[in-house]
Amino acid sequence: MKTYKLTAFETNGEKLLDESFQAEHDSAAKELAEKLLAEKNLLERTHRCTSPSGKLLLFHS
Repeated sequence: MKTYKLTAFETNGEKLLDESFQAEHDSAAKELAEKLLAEKNLLERTHRCTSPSGKLLLFHS
């Protein structure tokens, strides 16, 4: 399992979410990140999900 990082921001730069989670691979991490954002009603906020190697898997501004 790899550890991924998910963050979401307010328009003024305030962090709304700063969470680490584990997934088997990048595509599973992307799906899980989208699910977490939906549960917290943050899909329309600026957000990003990065892999342990720094790869950007998900981004919305």
